[in-house]
Amino acid sequence: MRVAIVASGFLPVVDGVTVSLYERLKVLSGLGHEVLVLCPDYRVIEAVYPSWREYQGKILPGVQVVGLPSERFMGVEFERNLTVGARGQLYRELAEFGPDLVHVDEPDRIFLGMLQAVGVGYAREKRIACVGFYHTNFIDYIEDFLPLPKVALSKQVVRGMQWFSMLFIRPVFHAYDAVLVSSGVAQERLRQLGVRNVVCDRYLGVAVEAFENAQRESDYFRKAHGLKGIEDRLKITFLGRLTPDKGWRFTLRALTAWVADPANADWVRRVVLIVAGEGELRGEIAESLQGLGLTVHFLGRVAPEAVPALLKNSDIHVTASEKETLGLTVLEAFAAGIPVVAPAAGGVATLVRDGENGLLFASQSVAAFGQALSRLVVDGALREAMGQQGRQAVMAYRWESVVANLVKTWERQIARSNRDLRIHSKD
Repeated sequence: MRVAIVASGFLPVVDGVTVSLYERLKVLSGLGHEVLVLCPDYRVIEAVYPSWREYQGKILPGVQVVGLPSERFMGVEFERNLTVGARGQLYRELAEFGPDLVHVDEPDRIFLGMLQAVGVGYAREKRIACVGFYHTNFIDYIEDFLPLPKVALSKQVVRGMQWFSMLFIRPVFHAYDAVLVSSGVAQERLRQLGVRNVVCDRYLGVAVEAFENAQRESDYFRKAHGLKGIEDRLKITFLGRLTPDKGWRFTLRALTAWVADPANADWVRRVVLIVAGEGELRGEIAESLQGLGLTVHFLGRVAPEAVPALLKNSDIHVTASEKETLGLTVLEAFAAGIPVVAPAAGGVATLVRDGENGLLFASQSVAAFGQALSRLVVDGALREAMGQQGRQAVMAYRWESVVANLVKTWERQIARSNRDLRIHSKD
């Protein structure tokens, strides 16, 4: 099969979309498929991503990556999006490659830059299948990233803006033959937004083998990150972008309350927070955590290949993100055999079985967060049992399995397109 994938981003940017795309490409390459990836280039922010050119060109057998003109996205310096100026080159690349199907990751995000349902025009002209993949709840992110004074945005105003935005975005989704989602939560969210052409299956996964091969070492953090004196401490790890959409402002309030509770005084001295990621809130997070009495280490961006060892040598993974369509870091924590503390909201709640492989806390509840964290901090046997349950749960998300689901869906869409073409030809 020849597949063209139009993506909102690619490595060395590290997030759920880019890491998932790369893992998907490795499996597709191994299966012998031919893939063209069209994504933003990062030349204008090369100081942030100096290695971006290493992920261009033929990166795997049968896989070619081409960077297209991009611009800043939603005012965030290190986030790029394809721009209107990429239209001509994108069409030429598609025409030269001649795909059997066009797959577009995050078509709503790309629409905001290119002002079109990208790939659809080419697919209709060539009468081939074209699908979109709904990765991220961008409509819900308006309240996190909109460049307006936060005090001026009531919940009613935000909801009104989201509704108005969907008037433009919904037709974009409907322009595709199908919009793929990887969780019931994402499917329900699109249903609420009035999107009808949704196909749900297990399409996202985790590189389980990489986590199975990673080793737990007593001095891992000293050797890998130069951190000394924390070998005997309990490691609580936060993995992901340091941006508003990841729930960091709630996390800071919740940690402040947890530290202030006298019942946790001894544990405050015995735990260490590991923050792996980068983003606009790093300064605010560091400043807020100063003076709490917690030991905190910021690792910055961690390469995808280093994540298995990082989590394998951690004890608890914490996330407060309520807007995930699934939750890659949760799957990674399960693969590493460590429990998760997460909100009972969004896609992460579909992965965490409360009391079995992790603990869920009520949305925006500081008290419930503290109770969940304390329960795992004090009970090593519970952490071990939950870690084992996580390892079992994640087996269904091996990349080989979920890519097989994706390929079957692509094949069905191609067959449907061919059938429609035959009917049209008879007419």
